[in-house]
Amino acid sequence: MALQASRDEVTTLADVIDRVLDKGLVINADICVSLAGVELLGIKIRAALASFETAARYGLEFPSGTNYEKSAWKEAAAGRELCPQCRKKVATEVLLNEECPWCGWTSARARKAWAIPEIRAT
Repeated sequence: MALQASRDEVTTLADVIDRVLDKGLVINADICVSLAGVELLGIKIRAALASFETAARYGLEFPSGTNYEKSAWKEAAAGRELCPQCRKKVATEVLLNEECPWCGWTSARARKAWAIPEIRAT
């Protein structure tokens, strides 16, 4: 998805940074210096700019010694969905079975689970 904005839409720097971190940005560069067909110098550069969640989703490698047992890594590995009402990312299980912690939106599944069965007198 390209970063595009229309004249009617107000886009702030925070929106652009959020979108870049959500989708990720990778820059690859190969530089080769050769003389008479003989390669004298070769440089390969790969730079990635993404949130940890996006990087983990696409399998980017992290530095050795990274402790994957920290709670932040576990949160990044958990599935996340956009809340239909406030459009913020929430853990899939929370969004389906509970409610959005940001706006209080509840799914049909959660409402059904919370419903108290009607007791009928016979």
